[in-house]
Amino acid sequence: MSKRKKFLLSESEIPTKWYNIAAEMKNKPQPMINPQTKEPIKAEDLFPLFAEELSRQEVNQTDPWIEIPEEVRDKYKIYRPTPLVRATELEKALDTPAHIYFKNESVSPVGSHKLNSALPQAYYNKLDGMTNITTETGAGQWGTALAFAAKTFGLELAVYMVKISYEQKPYRRSLMQTWGAQVIASPSMSTKAGRKIITDHPNYQGSLGTAISEAIELAMQTPNCKYALGSVLNQVSLHQTIIGLEAEKQMEMTEEYPDVVIGCFGGGSNFSGISFPFMRHNLKGDRNTRFVAAEPASCPKLTRGKFKYDFGDETGYTPLIPMFTLGHKFAPANIHAGGLRYHGAGSIVSQLLKDGYIEAIDIKQLDSFEAGVLFARTEGIVPAPESNHAIAAAIKEALQAKEEGKKKVILFNLSGHGLVDMSAYDQYLAGDLSNHEVTDEEISKFLAEA
Repeated sequence: MSKRKKFLLSESEIPTKWYNIAAEMKNKPQPMINPQTKEPIKAEDLFPLFAEELSRQEVNQTDPWIEIPEEVRDKYKIYRPTPLVRATELEKALDTPAHIYFKNESVSPVGSHKLNSALPQAYYNKLDGMTNITTETGAGQWGTALAFAAKTFGLELAVYMVKISYEQKPYRRSLMQTWGAQVIASPSMSTKAGRKIITDHPNYQGSLGTAISEAIELAMQTPNCKYALGSVLNQVSLHQTIIGLEAEKQMEMTEEYPDVVIGCFGGGSNFSGISFPFMRHNLKGDRNTRFVAAEPASCPKLTRGKFKYDFGDETGYTPLIPMFTLGHKFAPANIHAGGLRYHGAGSIVSQLLKDGYIEAIDIKQLDSFEAGVLFARTEGIVPAPESNHAIAAAIKEALQAKEEGKKKVILFNLSGHGLVDMSAYDQYLAGDLSNHEVTDEEISKFLAEA
């Protein structure tokens, strides 16, 4: 009997609420802190920066379910529900008894999961009467998602794109511009933060921390303008839970339940999205699923960072966030998984890691591309370099199951496709990519400065 390949939901089954895991955590995430007053941040403290409803979502630790506005749910129908797919060909290639499933977020019009949060963020800003928003982007997935969402809700968008990605990924820049966004390579001369960084480090290729500083500065100086962030924040994790909530219904259709759930990890958006709905059963003691965050070995905040209060950006414009961090001045290597080149982890994920609900693994760049190429050659989808980390972790779990002779159900999030990342694959296939090691001395140095 042939194995069923795809598990599909109808539009009427798109979830009507997002899941807020902070409300059900035994140890709540510590609050963000105002660096000047050292007082915990309240929702109204965030109003100058974020849309009001987003600010309330950011600090909400009481309501486990947050209603999805009908206008947002309506836009979700452009691409949701996304398929759950059994990776039968990958299983065959690995000769594993494991059953491997992936949630295919690459089918969104922007090619990644980032649209799940971009649409509500644009909507809430429009609701507040904003005309402009600013943001940053690493590899460009978030920038492209917000460009489309801003156009959908009639907003103007300025995107600070990390300079190395601006140069490495010109087609992501083209996508943003096609959807009407202004794209600026960061660091730039258009902000005080950018000018200082360029003056101090003329050849600096940028980081997400730098781009965040620039985007915040522009938002604070522009009338009718707010800032939007694509990862790390609690509000983003909340919106992304639509991935796992759909996957729960689809796993019921398979008549199986995941033993392990995997997501690649930069700031935590897609990992949270696939994991948190399943994790709520662990929190209640009903299940014992493992959750694995796969991060790049060159930016190992979960595996080698330290839990402390740190800034979310390089200049120090953001509130202090309780996080696993490498230090906000950490300069990550110029790997192709630009969306994972971030110094810190979100406060919810950081607390869950601290409490032992999450495991973390670091993946070297060459290992991630080897996994991505195998996935492309078996399942036909060329994954984003970020998603390759989740695939590498899933393959590791599947091979371990083979070694132990045990059946295991593995679920991972395919957070995006790599069709605009082909220059990275060119370099890998030509043997021109390398692994980037970060030393304990480097980590200690940046943590000391945080």
